[in-house]
Amino acid sequence: MEGLVQGKVALITGAGSGLGRAAVLLFCEHGAKVVAADIDGDNAEETAALAKAAGGEALAVTCNVADPASVDAAVAQAVERFGRLDIIYNNAGITISPVPGKGLRSLVECEPEEMKRVEDVNINGVVYGCQAAIRQFEKQAGEGLGSGGAIVSTASVAGLMGYGGVLYGATKGAVVQLTRALAIEVADKGIRVNAVCPAGMLTHYAGMDPDSDNRERILQGMGKAHPLGKAIDPRDTASAALFLASDLAGNITGVNLPVDGGLSAGRKTGG
Repeated sequence: MEGLVQGKVALITGAGSGLGRAAVLLFCEHGAKVVAADIDGDNAEETAALAKAAGGEALAVTCNVADPASVDAAVAQAVERFGRLDIIYNNAGITISPVPGKGLRSLVECEPEEMKRVEDVNINGVVYGCQAAIRQFEKQAGEGLGSGGAIVSTASVAGLMGYGGVLYGATKGAVVQLTRALAIEVADKGIRVNAVCPAGMLTHYAGMDPDSDNRERILQGMGKAHPLGKAIDPRDTASAALFLASDLAGNITGVNLPVDGGLSAGRKTGG
């Protein structure tokens, strides 16, 4: 049986770990040729090696999503290697570092330099990815190679409701609105634009490194926060991104899909 993205070429950013790595492996499992892009080239190479070991076809590239020239170069490498681009998954993202021993940093505790970096990666990085992909999709249509294309981005449940740090939520809210507006703008080109919105996910940003002293405490806390009672595994979110990138979602655009165990639906009341 063919995979959901059989034969398609996908560029996935933030592919060196966590959700990005899970997405590369899953997209390859479903037949895509994948460019694993990350600011840490060694981590990207490790992801690509894992995909190849599992029988997939993957290329590692070093890419800083906050630099538009770097994003353009990653798309060019995808086309040079695989001949085209069908999917971009703008997954790369960072967060404001927590206050040691206190947790989330309040807005007034955020430093300007760190705020700018988060905005550059979480907002501009998605914008640059969309721009580069759309240019390539349009070029392919002009060359008779088919029209359309799929853009998926990683937003967050923090972009849908008051959840998590203020600045982080604001950047993810920008991705949510970009998804809606861009979907309308490029609909007549056959380009679909969607996003996934995970809640508390088992990645190193949540302190879920295997050797973390807080792993079990964080795991339990995440489970309690979600109505379904468990934390979000990166593969859960990668699966949602795969669906939105695939032809199964061929008439879906402008959607910000929560992968949050029911968190954004509301709280369970007593009974």
